[in-house]
Amino acid sequence: MLRIYPVILEVLRAIRSHLVQIERRDADLARQLRRAGASIALNVAEGMYSRGKNRQARYHTALGSPRESLAALEVVEALGYIGGIEPELSARIEQVLGTLVRLTGA
Repeated sequence: MLRIYPVILEVLRAIRSHLVQIERRDADLARQLRRAGASIALNVAEGMYSRGKNRQARYHTALGSPRESLAALEVVEALGYIGGIEPELSARIEQVLGTLVRLTGA
């Protein structure tokens, strides 16, 4: 198992705390954030047990999802749906991004 996987789950737990607030204002954006977050974990998990080009493809797919998740949080903050993004959450998402960049060679 990759050491980043538990961090991904921490990110999802932190995002979950914002979803109720976001859903009240924009259900579609909340759904998109939920899907992007889930995609990180699911593609990384699939990649961990894939081989060769499939592994690289799963990690590459996963790479877009933390950036999408962070962008969604930035959008909801800009729109005033949440008070702000916790620095710890941003740092964890950046950690996930960094790891996936290294895994994909992007």
